[in-house]
Amino acid sequence: MIALLRYQTALLIGSHRWLPPVIVYAAWLALGIRSGDPILDGFGWAAGGLLPVAVWLTRVCVTNEPQAARNCAAAAAGPGRVHLACVLTAAGTALLLALVGTAAVVLLSDPRSNDHQVAVPVPPAALAGLLAALACLLMGTAVGALSNWPVLRSTGWSIPAGLVAALLLLVLSASPANAAVTGLVTGSAHGTISTPWLPLATTALIAAAAMAAACALSSRRG
Repeated sequence: MIALLRYQTALLIGSHRWLPPVIVYAAWLALGIRSGDPILDGFGWAAGGLLPVAVWLTRVCVTNEPQAARNCAAAAAGPGRVHLACVLTAAGTALLLALVGTAAVVLLSDPRSNDHQVAVPVPPAALAGLLAALACLLMGTAVGALSNWPVLRSTGWSIPAGLVAALLLLVLSASPANAAVTGLVTGSAHGTISTPWLPLATTALIAAAAMAAACALSSRRG
C-alpha cells in the first residue's frame, strides 16, 4: 500500500490537477480570515471550505490515472487496493490543507469571543478547529468516493452530484460536518470551545463505509 500511495502522490503532483482546488481553498481562506477576527469563527470558516475541496480532490485522484496504467496497477495490486490508494491520497492532500488553514487562523485571528471581551485559549481552540477540519474533509472524501467512478461513471452525473451533496452537507443541521462548524461559530459568541469529537467520529465511520463500498465496487467493475 505504501508503494501505491507513493505512486498516486507522484501522479497527482506531476499532473498539476491539484492546483485548482488548492488555489480555491487559498482564496477561501483569504476571503474569510482577516487579521483580528475572532479565532473560533476563523476555524469554522477554514473547516467548512474543506468539504467541497475534499470532494474535488477525491475526483481528481480517482480519475487522474490513464486507463491503461490503472489496469496494470490493478492487475498487480488489485483494483480495490489501487482505488483505496487514490482516495487516501486525496484525503492526505486535504489533510495538508487542513493543517495550513489551522495555522493561518492561529497566526491571524484574535483569540477572543465575537465581542472581543472573553479570552479563548489558543491550544484547545486550535484542537477543536483542526478536528472540525478533519470532520469536514472526511465527509468530503466520503462524498467524493460515492459521487465518482466506480459508483457513478458519468461525468455529467458525478460532478453535479458531488457539488449538491457538498452544499447540502454544509447547510443541513443533521450533517455532522455542519455540527462541527456550527459548534465553533456558536461558541464564538460566548468564547466557549466545543470540541467536535462526536461529529468527527461520525464522519470517520461514514468515510470508512464509503471508501469500503467504493473499493468493493471497483473490484467488481475492474
